[in-house]
Amino acid sequence: MADPSSYRPKPGQIPDSPGVYRFRDEHRRVIYVGKAKSLRQRLANYFQDLAGLHPRTRTMVTTAASVEWTVVSTEVEALQLEYSWIKEYDPRFNVKYRDDKSYPYLAVTMNEEFPRVQVMRGHKKKGVRYFGPYAHAWAIRDTVDLLLRVFPVRTCSAGVFKNARRTGRPCLLGYIGKCSAPCVDRVSAEEHRELAEEFCDFMTGRTGAYLRRLEKQMMEAAEEMEYERAARLRDDIEALKKAMEKNAVVLADATDADLIAVAEDELEAAVQIFHVRGGRVRGQRGWVTDKVEEITTGALVEHALQQLYGEETGDAVPKEVLVPALPDPLEPVQEWLTGRRGSGVSLRIPQRGDKRALMETVERNAQQALVLHKTKRASDLTTRSRALEEIADALDLDSAPLRIECYDISHLQGDDVVASMVVFEDGLQRKSEYRRFQIKGFEGQDDVRSMHEVITRRFKRYLAEKERTGEWADGENTLADAPSGADDGLSSPDRPTSPDPLAEAPLTNGLKDDEGRPKRFAYPPQLVVVDGGQPQVAAAQRALDELGIDDIAVCGLAKRLEEVWLPGDDDPVVLPRTSEGLYLLQRVRDEAHRFAITYQRTKRAKRFRSSPLDDVPGLGETRKQALIKHFGSVKKLRSATIDQICEVPGIGRKTAETIAVALAQAAPAAPAVNTATGEIMEDEESETTAETSGEPVSAGAPDERRGQER
Repeated sequence: MADPSSYRPKPGQIPDSPGVYRFRDEHRRVIYVGKAKSLRQRLANYFQDLAGLHPRTRTMVTTAASVEWTVVSTEVEALQLEYSWIKEYDPRFNVKYRDDKSYPYLAVTMNEEFPRVQVMRGHKKKGVRYFGPYAHAWAIRDTVDLLLRVFPVRTCSAGVFKNARRTGRPCLLGYIGKCSAPCVDRVSAEEHRELAEEFCDFMTGRTGAYLRRLEKQMMEAAEEMEYERAARLRDDIEALKKAMEKNAVVLADATDADLIAVAEDELEAAVQIFHVRGGRVRGQRGWVTDKVEEITTGALVEHALQQLYGEETGDAVPKEVLVPALPDPLEPVQEWLTGRRGSGVSLRIPQRGDKRALMETVERNAQQALVLHKTKRASDLTTRSRALEEIADALDLDSAPLRIECYDISHLQGDDVVASMVVFEDGLQRKSEYRRFQIKGFEGQDDVRSMHEVITRRFKRYLAEKERTGEWADGENTLADAPSGADDGLSSPDRPTSPDPLAEAPLTNGLKDDEGRPKRFAYPPQLVVVDGGQPQVAAAQRALDELGIDDIAVCGLAKRLEEVWLPGDDDPVVLPRTSEGLYLLQRVRDEAHRFAITYQRTKRAKRFRSSPLDDVPGLGETRKQALIKHFGSVKKLRSATIDQICEVPGIGRKTAETIAVALAQAAPAAPAVNTATGEIMEDEESETTAETSGEPVSAGAPDERRGQER
């Protein structure tokens, strides 16, 4: 680590003029490039007391071993030189937007004798018309497939084109009318170029006049009773309209503009760009960057503009660029853009109207891109390690919690109360160890009692496993009241519940799996997280205390303010919003909530689809459907005689007697509610619907109350 004072320039050596500077490390590699209106003032900021520098800036100046600069005449020249050096040296401490792919364009090769429509990536060629960029190549192919019906331009490669000319036979597209087949002289080079120009005109947004012309031709053909030609024109119009729907108008004044939005936190920033041409969104792209230097939103925008237009000229730079914040100073950047385009470029912040509304859409995309990036970031080992260390520090744990279990309660107004347990190991989901619980200790809605019951049952199983593997120390009491699996209502998401989950696998190899790890509940967590605040945390801690377990930490994460609650504390632990530890706890909590509510909905739907015939032993799904089809409803089946039931194919007398007894003992179903109208349905109608369609039509209309489920 170098001392910045060892390479600090002497007073008076740095000129007070615009320029670009480079920091180099001990191996002469460029690690940072910057520009300044005044080199003297800017470089002086790097050589102040290290304690006053931003952490990333401090790391940069202590990594560097020398600094050099180049004086230029204007700030615009400084901007151009900075961009050139960043592209040349790829310095590690500069903001660099990681574009994960080369975005595809729809290209028309107007520089060829027979222009070709194709997908192109990479460097743009002279004489080629480009439209886009598009997010996906398939989006281009879908659009082209629709337009070739109306504009049958060549799409084949040079080799295919030459082979068709040699053999005198066009390709398949030529036979089905999606290519005008200039290869076999069906059209001349001039006629084919005219088709290509009409294609380009349509793609640039000049669609209204062309559609009106086609509609007029269609009407004329119909009046002249040329119905086949009229039908062809009608289909062409529909194809064009369908292609236009793929690019809906977002700006009514046919504006050419790029909209740039930024979503950022202290560590990273995501940039999203919408390309609007002719008032329509023609493409979208985005980047994510680490903020390796202290930087404002305006500076992020400036770097994005450099990345976007550094190698573009002419119409590729639109007349209008809308941004969330303006670079400081604005004039050099605007002058640089104007030079790239060759005419005036407006760089501004949209304030109202359609442009402001579209900017909000771009901003939402940027936020989502940042969230998605952070989700992918969870797979990074260094990031996960930092998150676990932050949790350990915040909760005052002896070590990082390598295994975290999180519990959540879900119900619908007190019905079908269930709980979930999700497991994260080393910061990653371990779905094979997720578990689901049915709350059976009481009825009704009480999240605190439910949490106490779930924690008790889970850790009784843990103690039971320890006892069965002989891990108890001499003199310890055995657990006489460990519940059996039949009473737990507990199941794995990947496996049906057996009468006794403990009995599913023999106690071989000390309850170890193939990887040598303890099975099921024999592996304890270092941290238990509950979804909730003080009451839920207190209930979980009380359950552990009652079982004599004192080596497992407990905390709760409250949704309202994302506060972390510890047992016995009156005030929560507040982690920074940018904390990796808080981010991991949120992911664990959200996964537990998702898993619980999915189970609750499945359980509720199954209950509403139940039938008295389900309890008839030996009666399978096929024969149940045959009975309902024959009688029309459960009500009519209930009133039928045994002889009448025997008339159903596949139903013998003994089975018919069993069905009659089961239906006689079963209570009639409660009146059902039509969820569309709110009316009470007749018994016959509701029973038929419930049996045949499987829809949850029942008293209570669960789907209408879904907003109240937890």
